[in-house]
Amino acid sequence: MKSVLLATALTLGATSAFAAEKYVLDASHSQIVFTYNHLGFSTTTSMYSGFDGEIMMDAEAPANSSVSVSFPVMDLITGWQARSDHFMSEDFFGAAEGDMVTFESTGIEVTGEDTGLITGDLTMNGVTKSVVLDAKLNQMGDHPMANKPWAGFDATASVLRSDFNLGKFAPFVGDEVQINISVEAMKAE
Repeated sequence: MKSVLLATALTLGATSAFAAEKYVLDASHSQIVFTYNHLGFSTTTSMYSGFDGEIMMDAEAPANSSVSVSFPVMDLITGWQARSDHFMSEDFFGAAEGDMVTFESTGIEVTGEDTGLITGDLTMNGVTKSVVLDAKLNQMGDHPMANKPWAGFDATASVLRSDFNLGKFAPFVGDEVQINISVEAMKAE
């Protein structure tokens, strides 16, 4: 049963005409953390948090489920303002107010009782590339405080920042970026 729920909850892109139920991300408990190698001396970490998203879950036909996530580029949290400012400069994002990062699923492969591979289109810095998320359903059930259906997922992926025109200083600063995602979603009213 968990594999069906995982597939339905994490597939991004298609919509269901029948049994899909809408879940919205709990922005206060959803984060995207990414790391990269800095000159071989350290692993540097940054994150996005507080973003919006929607999951349409179809337990009867997981391929008809969808998830859509988006967040402003400028909401990046690096822990050091000078680094944040540099990432928003022309060296990297050349970010302007309103620039978004989006992910829309295009397919899913259930790999276990509570795991799956989710393929989707990641759009960032004006470039769209296919990315595969290795996802796990953590738990699904009634939230003990909100008293409504809730779901929690973790996922990982790896991307090359140069694929998104963000390759400044590569290969000295690592081109490969490890992404760790943890989200909670609540059934919409």
